[in-house]
Amino acid sequence: MVDKTDWLRKGNTMFNALSVDLEDWYHPELLKTKERQRPQIKESVAPILNLLDKYNTKATFFVLGNVAENNPNLIKKIKAQGHEIASHGYNHKSLKQITAEEFEKDIMKSKNILKKITGEYPIGYRAPTFSIDNNTKWAIDILEKQGFLYDSSIFPTKTHLYGVPDAPLNPYYPSRDDISRERRDKKGIIEFPMTVLPLKFYNLPTSGGFYLRLLPNQIIKAGIKNRNKKGFPAMLYIHPWETYSKTPRIRHGLISDFINYHGIDYALDKLESLLTSFKFKPVKSILFD
Repeated sequence: MVDKTDWLRKGNTMFNALSVDLEDWYHPELLKTKERQRPQIKESVAPILNLLDKYNTKATFFVLGNVAENNPNLIKKIKAQGHEIASHGYNHKSLKQITAEEFEKDIMKSKNILKKITGEYPIGYRAPTFSIDNNTKWAIDILEKQGFLYDSSIFPTKTHLYGVPDAPLNPYYPSRDDISRERRDKKGIIEFPMTVLPLKFYNLPTSGGFYLRLLPNQIIKAGIKNRNKKGFPAMLYIHPWETYSKTPRIRHGLISDFINYHGIDYALDKLESLLTSFKFKPVKSILFD
């Protein structure tokens, strides 16, 4: 695991990582809409920014390159409010659908757009749909080559879309041979995995997103407390579209509709409850400050 003495504490406060995947409502994997859609990123992210300001909380925004390209002033505003700007790639394509060469072009385009807007290259990355696993582990070397210091794409569980069920539950240096194992020399890019609650036969996802909308907050809090009791930070993530009641509903079948839209109307309230119960800060601050 990442060797950093007292890395979570400032005084007697335990900090966790809060992240926002800055993408629009039509980007989710299960939506599969090919029609041109009206963006609502500004409207949907505003309540999150207001909530973070209310609780004086800073977060990491994993920004999609094409969203940044079309909304540079929004990215400048987010950075000016003290939040970290990281990369979510450019096109929101799963790494399972592209080649290593295509991925490198995508990530270079994204980081250059963010550099032009913010004046700084991002040091953090999150893959669309958490699509880094042992079939796409080539991405780790490319990220490191392109100057990224950490990744936050691995989910230590298994779902029909993603997952590395045997991966460590806390920040670690992923092996190039098997990303569910840590490098012996503990060097290179750091992986900050999604938070799960380890049960007897399954790692229950409690990081946020769909799981924040689906599960009672007591279970989400239990996942965070489980990591904190062991002395490690938890990772919480959210998408603006899933905390915004005016997100359009495009029907694609019972299961997809449930995953995409269940709990949207009260997700922001659940996020606020977590902000009152735990302290959060950006990934960069947890790993490197």
